[in-house]
Amino acid sequence: MDLFEYQARDLFESHQIPVLAGAVASTPEEAEAAANRIGGKVVVKAQVKIGGRGKAGGVKLAENAIDAKEKANAILGMDIKGHIVKKVMIAQAAPIDSEYYLAILLDRANRNFLVMASVAGGMEIEEVAHKTPDKLARVSIDPNNGIDKKRAIEIAKAGQFPSEVIDQVAEVLIKLWDAFVKEDATLMEINPLVKTSDGKIIALDGKVTLDDNSNFRHPEHEKLTDQTSTNP
Repeated sequence: MDLFEYQARDLFESHQIPVLAGAVASTPEEAEAAANRIGGKVVVKAQVKIGGRGKAGGVKLAENAIDAKEKANAILGMDIKGHIVKKVMIAQAAPIDSEYYLAILLDRANRNFLVMASVAGGMEIEEVAHKTPDKLARVSIDPNNGIDKKRAIEIAKAGQFPSEVIDQVAEVLIKLWDAFVKEDATLMEINPLVKTSDGKIIALDGKVTLDDNSNFRHPEHEKLTDQTSTNP
């Protein structure tokens, strides 16, 4: 089961992965109210389970709550690659200094788990792998050992992260692995993982896929199902 971005954000927050304030809205009025609660500039983001939202006009910066209402009104109902936008996420805006990439996934071909880490975040990882493969670290993870602080630091260094953020990135990676295991995920991706202008590391956008075969262990995952697209 693929999650919407706002669901991934909430899941990350529940596992102490650093995220910014955010809320979901189905109407322009709800978007305005959410922006009021968050305060300041916000980003209005279409909630569809497909990439390319930004290029399609589904991600807009709003200066204030009234602007957020107008931006939400423009985005709701949009058709993005065949996906109709029924919800938007209102996210706190952040002063971004650098964008990185971090992901843990089930590597079916090698029957193992794989961490991918890169300093070239904010773009499709396939593009990074094709254009600048030297900037993408691919590290296999033994599930019996997992990811401890030492292993996390090794991965951050392999991904060429700047020395001043390695400890913070390692902490995020440890928490991401913990969430990956506890939630029975097959993919947890943070793109971008950003460094803000004050030096903090934050998960700005997330993509999560949960293993449906584990549903018997996670009755709480039922509420994450998108009933509007479920085939009866």
